Amino acid sequence: MNNNTERRLALSDEILLSIDKPARYIGNEVNMARKNLKDIDVRFCMCFPDVYEIGMSHLGIQILYDMFNKMEGVYCERVYSPWHDLDKIMRERHIPLFALETQQPVKDFDFLGITIQYEMCYTNILQILDLSGIPLIAAERDETSPIVIGGGPCTYNPEPIAEFFDIFYIGEGETRYQQLIECYRKNRDNGGSREDFLRMAAKLSGIYVPRFYNVSYNEDGTLKSFTPAEEGIPKTIKKEIVMDVSNTFYPDKPLVPFIRATQDRVVLEIQRGCIRGCRFCQAGMIYRPVRERDVDYLKSMAKKMLESTGHDEISLSSLSSSDYSKLNELLLFLIEEYKGKGVNISLPSLRVDAFSLDIMSKVQDVRKSSLTFAPEAGSQRLRNVINKGLTEENILTGCGLAFKGGWNKVKLYFMLGLPTETREDMEGIALLSEKIAEKYYEIPKSERNSKISITASSSFFIPKPFTPFQWASMCTKEEFLNRAKVVNDKFKEMLNKKSMKYNWHEADVSVIEGLLARGDRRVSRVILNAYNSGCIYDAWGDSFVNEKWMKAVLDAGIDLYFYTTRQREPDELFPWDFIDTGVSKSFLRREWERAYKEQVTPNCRIQCSGCGAKAFGGGVCYENTN
Repeated sequence: MNNNTERRLALSDEILLSIDKPARYIGNEVNMARKNLKDIDVRFCMCFPDVYEIGMSHLGIQILYDMFNKMEGVYCERVYSPWHDLDKIMRERHIPLFALETQQPVKDFDFLGITIQYEMCYTNILQILDLSGIPLIAAERDETSPIVIGGGPCTYNPEPIAEFFDIFYIGEGETRYQQLIECYRKNRDNGGSREDFLRMAAKLSGIYVPRFYNVSYNEDGTLKSFTPAEEGIPKTIKKEIVMDVSNTFYPDKPLVPFIRATQDRVVLEIQRGCIRGCRFCQAGMIYRPVRERDVDYLKSMAKKMLESTGHDEISLSSLSSSDYSKLNELLLFLIEEYKGKGVNISLPSLRVDAFSLDIMSKVQDVRKSSLTFAPEAGSQRLRNVINKGLTEENILTGCGLAFKGGWNKVKLYFMLGLPTETREDMEGIALLSEKIAEKYYEIPKSERNSKISITASSSFFIPKPFTPFQWASMCTKEEFLNRAKVVNDKFKEMLNKKSMKYNWHEADVSVIEGLLARGDRRVSRVILNAYNSGCIYDAWGDSFVNEKWMKAVLDAGIDLYFYTTRQREPDELFPWDFIDTGVSKSFLRREWERAYKEQVTPNCRIQCSGCGAKAFGGGVCYENTN
């Protein structure tokens, strides 16, 4: 790569010295891609619509950045949401939003690719477009605007933001972009228009172009039809998926931020998908089937990434790390390889069992680290409803082993407002926390490591598309807070209350997230209203202003409860039903019915439950057929 690209900072020293963390905006990080613009015919700006530290911690962007920059004639640069201080200055001084690598305006690129990881960043997407000088509404863009593409988990219901995007890429990003860029080049070379390119793109697998679909509604407000507007436009969009995850793109020289990022470490993705099938979990459904990376490939990547970044920590990333079949071999290799070299090994998403605890004791400083796990529900009955596959006995046995091993800090994650939840289930959160504390005091005093510390946190249940609970109703803000009060009051009754702390999520944010998660195209008016009233960084508690969102809903003429508290009919057409994730709607409905019967569905390794993901022809579905 040529280092001679002329580069002047977009912001003056005066501005950089007046804002918080100026290193967010200057680029030039270790392993940044550098290319000579004379050799480039397609410019792609990759965006994470949140602050730099969050965006730099995201593995998906690192993978795609590496992939695009390996393509001939393509230069991929990055942009993140400017923080409040710089946002204000850019608006006052009419400074266009710029990419970090060349410091050039985003509006001059061919593509703006936005990864959409959570619903509460939707107003930040509009901030990015607005500061770039790109019309917010896709239909208002002309030949001079970049093609705006959305990808990531929120595109599994793209409808609330469909007005703002030219294209959505549904599924895993490694498979289709080369073809999309070739279409762009071909269209440009033939003198084709923006509309011509979008029509070509709409016929590619995994690509959804909202403008080529018509939507109609029933009198009761539910969706009546969702159909292609032209001949040749596919009725269904099938998700893109990488089946061979050991022979695909992965950055051996990931970007290293100048300032401390949220995840300041090498991230090694050991597998994709999850065998567990929790009924509230969207990731567990949309990323099926489970595909493991080859252990030798992972060993090689770990060495390369640690050498190329200088990081002193490596995190083994997965939805459920304990389920990776070669975890022990990989860990023993890392422990042996980096013994005495000051490299920490981080293991998120472990189950609390003897195997995991043995591993954790080898790789963590027990005195510093806390044991983290997610029972999700306070009673066994409700854990069966949500298919958690975790018994109270598992939890208490695991904690007992951990306490004997020297741990004395425990973090517990629960959910409130789950389908069928009763007062007994809510109070069970405090009772389970108390039983864990009691387990600690079963250890002789001489063997205890100080006092026990238990922090229980509850988020509020939001029914997500493509889960068995997509039909479920959601609580109102008042109901959520009443449930949190029930739990909090019960904690105050516990004998070990001084050793226990209880936190809960913001209920008003959860309600808006519920609206955005299951909304249709009409909800875009709410997002636009919220943005125009000054809403950005809504995922940040201190930036979220509920009154502005409530007014945005009212002004859009939207019935909030139609989208949130209403239980869906079994045969209702959903705004996301045109997407084929491989997991059938009939399977999700079966799981919904099993939930109400409190029936547990075994995990994918114990028994295939016929979800439909076997059609992809690989992964866990075929492990035992050889």
